[in-house]
Amino acid sequence: MIRVLIADDHQIVRDGLRRILAAQADLEVAAEAADGDEALALVRANDYDVAVLDLSMPGLSGIDLIKRLRLEKPKLRLLVLSMHGEQQYAARALKAGASGYLTKDSASAQLIGALRKVAGGGVHVSDTAAATLVAGAGGTPHEALSDREFEVLRLLVEGLSPTEIGERLHLSVKTVSTHKTRAQDKLGVGSTAELVRYALEHKLV
Repeated sequence: MIRVLIADDHQIVRDGLRRILAAQADLEVAAEAADGDEALALVRANDYDVAVLDLSMPGLSGIDLIKRLRLEKPKLRLLVLSMHGEQQYAARALKAGASGYLTKDSASAQLIGALRKVAGGGVHVSDTAAATLVAGAGGTPHEALSDREFEVLRLLVEGLSPTEIGERLHLSVKTVSTHKTRAQDKLGVGSTAELVRYALEHKLV
C-alpha cells in the first residue's frame, strides 16, 4: 500500500484527490494538510511514501517547502501538483528535491501513474518539460533568479505586500526588499508593476 499525504489549501481539491485515490487498491490517503506548515508537522510526526504538494499555499510553501520536507525525511517522495506551468516551475521543483511535477489540468490517470512511478523510485515530468530540462536553460532572464528571488516574485504577483511576503517566508521586510530589487535588476525592470507584467508575459503565474 502506498501511503499518500495530500497538501493543498483548497478543500475541494483535497476532496477530489481523495476520491480519485480511494478507487485504487494500492493507494491510500493517509493524511491531509491545508498549508505547508501543517504538511511539515505531519511529515515530522509520521511516515508517508509520497507527499502530493501544491506550490502555492499559506505558510511555508513552494521551493522552500520541498527543501524542508527533503531535510526532514530524505526518503519521502514528493510529487508537485500545481496550477503553474511545468516549463516555468518543474526544473526548480526537481532541483529542490521533488520527484515529479504534474499540472492540475492533468487527467486522473496521469496522476495515478505519476504517483506509482514516483513511489517506485522514478521521476515524473511531461515529455515537454523533460525536453526543456534536457536542453538546459533557455536563456530567459528569470532563469538567473535564485529560488528565493523567484519565490518573492511569485508572491508579489499574487498580490502580497513585502510585509506579508516576509511573514510567509519568515524573512524581514528589508530582506524581502533586497530580493525584490535583485530580481528587478536581473529582469531589467524598474518597478513592481513591471515585475508583475514580466511574470504575466512569461506565464510565471
